[in-house]
Amino acid sequence: MRPFDLETLTPGRWRNGGGVTREIVSRPAGAEEFQWRASVADIDRDGPFSAFGGVDRTLTLLSGRGVRLSCPGVFDRLLEHAGEPFAFAGDLELSAELSGGSCRVLNVMVRRGRWAARVERVTDRIVPRTGHAGVLLALRGRWQAGSDAVGPGGGSWWDAGDDAVRAGLTPLSPDASALWADLAPTG
Repeated sequence: MRPFDLETLTPGRWRNGGGVTREIVSRPAGAEEFQWRASVADIDRDGPFSAFGGVDRTLTLLSGRGVRLSCPGVFDRLLEHAGEPFAFAGDLELSAELSGGSCRVLNVMVRRGRWAARVERVTDRIVPRTGHAGVLLALRGRWQAGSDAVGPGGGSWWDAGDDAVRAGLTPLSPDASALWADLAPTG
């Protein structure tokens, strides 16, 4: 498992200037076309979202008053409750409208036909399935992730072949909650 802390990840501005992204992990590392990727984005203003052909995305509000994602004729969805994942096709040209100031979201993207993602809020011990990759982002309390204890804004990620994750990820405090992205190869 590889620990991370959101505040120490290098921020990068979006091409359209509408926000900042902090990449947690992109696999394979350094490849131009990722198979799966997890990042946290700070959305600073209303505007378009970049389309990613052949990619499925899951966005989860982490903080802020919310963001409305819309694609005319396809969906209009307000993300206003922290910790509730929303999955959609990355090919869509979306617009984002903030509900009252900037917000922060977890963004998990997988190459369609090769990987599938399931993001959920967890409060109990999890044991990732053999052959799956994943990301755990602590929202509240503390979590044991391998030999590391992580708190809010921290977490761990692992590749499909990592054996250390088989010991599981365990909440260390009664108020612990986290987002878990389970990433399964499909092809």
